[in-house]
Amino acid sequence: MRKYGAEFFGTFWLVLGGCGSAVLAAAFPGLGIGLLGVSLAFGLTVLTMAYAVGHISGCHLNPAVTLGLWAGGRFSYKNIVPYVLAQVLGGIAAGAVLYLIASGKPGFDVAAGFASNGWGAGSPGGYSFLAALVTEVVMTMMFLVVILGATDKRGHGALAPVAIGLCLTLIHLISIPVTNTSVNPARSTAVAVFQGGLALEQLWLFWVAPIIGAMLGAVVYRFIGGGRK
Repeated sequence: MRKYGAEFFGTFWLVLGGCGSAVLAAAFPGLGIGLLGVSLAFGLTVLTMAYAVGHISGCHLNPAVTLGLWAGGRFSYKNIVPYVLAQVLGGIAAGAVLYLIASGKPGFDVAAGFASNGWGAGSPGGYSFLAALVTEVVMTMMFLVVILGATDKRGHGALAPVAIGLCLTLIHLISIPVTNTSVNPARSTAVAVFQGGLALEQLWLFWVAPIIGAMLGAVVYRFIGGGRK
């Protein structure tokens, strides 16, 4: 239960910190943190939680990461379902807190945007379905390669959270204009359930594509890294 609690609160922090920065601070008049700030915020949530709960649960905070670690031989299938449930519930709890905060501003309209992911009309840059699919698969694949490599026993140990956090920052810098960056089904679900509409209609892609990408990342690292380490 401690592991599941760690995943719940870790994912809570990821969604509140990352999506919260996008909803509350990205476009704040005169002081907005913009794309760079939001990207850094997502990376910092993973970095800080990796040090806070990594020794308890492994700090997955992401159903795709959990499945990718299983495919990479680093995680038992017995814990997949409870980990994913904890992550999704933690994300939704953070989405609820963020909604309460954001709705305290006069004129707030959740339908106008709540850091949700999408393509076409749901994409910040109006990118196509194919662009969104390729982006989410490839970015999640690279994320898993970095995670598996950074946490390999032959790696740098204590610096793994730094590499993983910076990788997530880079992923956001690349892909926010395309899909608003998911690479994490729990993060996408956490805000889509509150925004509704198009965000919910397109949510399926942000489960399917990251999971495919994570599996591919596991295959790639098994090949280049020489199996389980």
